[in-house]
Amino acid sequence: MRDYDYQQIDDIIHSRIRLAIMAVLVAVDEVEFIYLREKVKATDGNLSVHLKKLEDAKYISVKKSFAGRKPITHYKLTAAGRRAFEAYIDNLEKLIKQ
Repeated sequence: MRDYDYQQIDDIIHSRIRLAIMAVLVAVDEVEFIYLREKVKATDGNLSVHLKKLEDAKYISVKKSFAGRKPITHYKLTAAGRRAFEAYIDNLEKLIKQ
């Protein structure tokens, strides 16, 4: 059996917080920032930094709106994000099975 190439693991996803974000988003259509914050248990600032990295990688899309005067931000997994997450899981399974 060949040695597993660990460099195939996606560095964008391979962070505890970003992995948690992706795991939440893969199971839903769309969520608000507050919902993600509660599920991931991160601070606003820390969560925002990780969401920006995922957005820059085109793994998530962001939609901003208002409810009255209150700003609301929604996050959704993109098709590219779904493919990247599935590849990430596949790579972990290959690593475990070797």
